[in-house]
Amino acid sequence: VPLGVFWSVFLGLVWLHLLEVPNPSVVPHYQAGVVAFGLSAIIELLGEPCWVLAQAHLFVRLKVIAESLSVVSKCILTVTLVILYPQWGLYIFSLAQLLYASVLVMCYVIYFVMFLGSPEATKKSFPVARVKALLPNFVEDEAFVNWKEARLTWSFFKQSFLKQILTEGERYVMTFLNVLNFGDQGVYDIVNNLGSLVARFIFLPIEESFYVFFAKVLERGKAVKDQKQDDVAMAANVLELLLKLVLLIGLTISVFGYAYSQLALDIYGGSMLSSGTGPDLLRCYSLYVLFLAVNGVTECFTFALMCKEEVDRYNFVMLALSFIFLCISYFLTHWYGSIGFILANCFNMGIRIAHSIHYIWDYFKESTYRPLAGLLPSPFLVLIYILSGVITGFSEVLFCCDKGWMARLIHISVGALCFAATLVTMFCTETKLIHFVRSQ
Repeated sequence: VPLGVFWSVFLGLVWLHLLEVPNPSVVPHYQAGVVAFGLSAIIELLGEPCWVLAQAHLFVRLKVIAESLSVVSKCILTVTLVILYPQWGLYIFSLAQLLYASVLVMCYVIYFVMFLGSPEATKKSFPVARVKALLPNFVEDEAFVNWKEARLTWSFFKQSFLKQILTEGERYVMTFLNVLNFGDQGVYDIVNNLGSLVARFIFLPIEESFYVFFAKVLERGKAVKDQKQDDVAMAANVLELLLKLVLLIGLTISVFGYAYSQLALDIYGGSMLSSGTGPDLLRCYSLYVLFLAVNGVTECFTFALMCKEEVDRYNFVMLALSFIFLCISYFLTHWYGSIGFILANCFNMGIRIAHSIHYIWDYFKESTYRPLAGLLPSPFLVLIYILSGVITGFSEVLFCCDKGWMARLIHISVGALCFAATLVTMFCTETKLIHFVRSQ
């Protein structure tokens, strides 16, 4: 928390005094917005010990309820204020962000205040007995710093910092180098938020939950022959089916996203979004979702099993990759505008997927299990995807998006038929996966 306060104040001053500030007549209350978002980051940090405890003990329901309540509260406040007081501008989003952080932290704090010391916690032999134990404290018979844990923490901090650059690097290029004006940044943000809905609501929960699963089932830093073979078999089976699941979701979004990006943006934001670079941006993002899908699962397995030395080695790889990614983002944006950011992200994800696939292949090579087979869908399903892409592409040319609502409905109907054919084929060819999804 003290570090969070320091960085919030320091970076707040950078954003207010060193970077370009928008015209107050166009974007009012910018300064208040910067302060509010910095404060909301500090509030979220206060609840971090509870969040970590919930993650480690698989309190999935708590996480779902806390995040749902906070997001719903934020959305209701945003919509209400936008309708009633649109002149408030950034005040609306600042207040909504503060409410989101406060509700999130309160949910975790209230739950653990009620849970710790309760009969249910005693029954589960929960390792923390009082809320006071979650606060900073000094233990007399232990060293002030556990250097083994400190080195591992420092290792993961470096990795998190580099992952932040690789995940949000284009935002920093956009902000510090002014490669796009504020209008283009706004269109990019809208498309990015729309495109990342699937990643946030489907891929991220899968990645977080199964990271904990793999970390619990297999022991970090141990070779496959030294693990319990029943656990190895279970982990390999789950990994294969997870890869197949996210691959098919990603392929479906990529294939159908190409032909329906313009229509989606036209319905969502009108001609302002659907007539410029928006449709091309969303088409590229549909492809990027496929990379996101595969990378999430391969990295969650890799990071769950890497020992400290492997994490440190990977940090060097990520350092080089971060530099290359930022350079590519800068040059591609000069050549292709905002589309260059998404192309750079695809390159970045491709390299990370290649590293994770190499790690998984190397890990399982001494066993009989081949979980990477999950990345190979059935040939008949691939054929259906290709046919769906071609048919919906022609449908977009013929019926979308300036030929009236009847033509749009025909275009949507063609997509619905192709999507239904894809689902039926999936149910017939991927029976093992369907059973896994139903049971889990």
